[in-house]
Amino acid sequence: MFGLVDCNNFYASCERVFRPELEGRPVVVLSNNDGCVVARSQEAKALGLKMGVPYFQVKQEYEQHGGVACSSNYELYGDMSRRVMWYLQQRAPAVEIYSIDEAFLDLHGMQRHFDLAGWAGDVRGAVRQRTGIPVCVGVAPTKTLAKVANRLAKKDAIAGAGSGVLMLDDEGQRREALERVAVEDVWGVGYRSAAKLHTAGIRTAAQLAGVGDAWARENLGGVVGARMLHELRGFPCSSVTVEDETRKSMCCSRSFGQVLTRLEDVAGAVATHAMRAGEKLRAQGMAARLMTVFIETSRYGNTPPPYSFSAQLTLPTATDDTLVLAGWARRGLERLWRPGMRYVKAGIVLDGLERAGANQQGALFANVAKSPERTKLMGALDALNGRYGGGAVRVAAAVTTAGKQEPWGMKRGAKSPAFTTKWGELWQVRC
Repeated sequence: MFGLVDCNNFYASCERVFRPELEGRPVVVLSNNDGCVVARSQEAKALGLKMGVPYFQVKQEYEQHGGVACSSNYELYGDMSRRVMWYLQQRAPAVEIYSIDEAFLDLHGMQRHFDLAGWAGDVRGAVRQRTGIPVCVGVAPTKTLAKVANRLAKKDAIAGAGSGVLMLDDEGQRREALERVAVEDVWGVGYRSAAKLHTAGIRTAAQLAGVGDAWARENLGGVVGARMLHELRGFPCSSVTVEDETRKSMCCSRSFGQVLTRLEDVAGAVATHAMRAGEKLRAQGMAARLMTVFIETSRYGNTPPPYSFSAQLTLPTATDDTLVLAGWARRGLERLWRPGMRYVKAGIVLDGLERAGANQQGALFANVAKSPERTKLMGALDALNGRYGGGAVRVAAAVTTAGKQEPWGMKRGAKSPAFTTKWGELWQVRC
């Protein structure tokens, strides 16, 4: 058996954990620079707000209904996700983190010792109690059916007709569930496949499960389509995969809050990304050998393409040192820089990742071994930023005038505090 735990309206729910005044009100979370709607509470969905709509188009009418818009607070959402996933990993033998707000649980063999429906209800309640995040749980013999069960559990809970948990453990339940799910809502059916299925008269997941394997191979992507049918019929074709934490590449980038034309401003953004990349590398015990620096102008402007420029740099030796990364990032930027251009985004991509200090081979005259003093310096940098908040200690290129926002910073006029990751923004309880 498999379980799927899905956080309900995750970004909006994270905002409500520390802002109880938002309960019962429409809440939306906006994309970078407060552009588009990327998350909606159930109340906002009931108003008819669509995902991806530019907020300025709906702002006036939305606020007339008492709606609240929040700037994206990825630090908060990432930390709340880690808390939810950590607890799930304590309760199930294996957990596949599918996205920031979803996880598959391997429940094989547990039905011999637990009532899985009751167990799932306990997990749902414990996640809400420990983190404040509401979740729904679907349990079924395959991952695809667990997705179906979760979808229906959430739908029934919203309608007030369910407990937020649904278990499909017999043939009758499976058939009834598949009749209730539109074919385009089946995990693995894209919009092109959905159009093809509608043309063939297939409207529900139950009808899809009844087509022949040969038809599925021909019309739904070969073996992938056939596996989807088998999963809908209750025969598992995939297992829970515990992701290897070893990453093959890493990207740090962000759009600017305003158009930038000065080299030093863009250099500050690139240095900030290099700092973040160095922190991530050290946290994962990795080092990078290749760096790609890129900058972009607006693709919608009057200047002709190309609107994106990049340069790849091979580092003398794999490194996780922030100062080294920032220095090479500056070199890459200077190679790309074109005066007079209006830039809207910059970033770096690190490739050739390997375990830090493991069989590193450098250039002929490169000093491969990092000095103990430099290692201590990076450790002190991470410790200070961990204690006082990200960006408390920076490289000089990323420092701006005290009291002024970075020119490259995003527009986040309605950002909530970092309730869980910065000491200065924690809740204060007064007795």
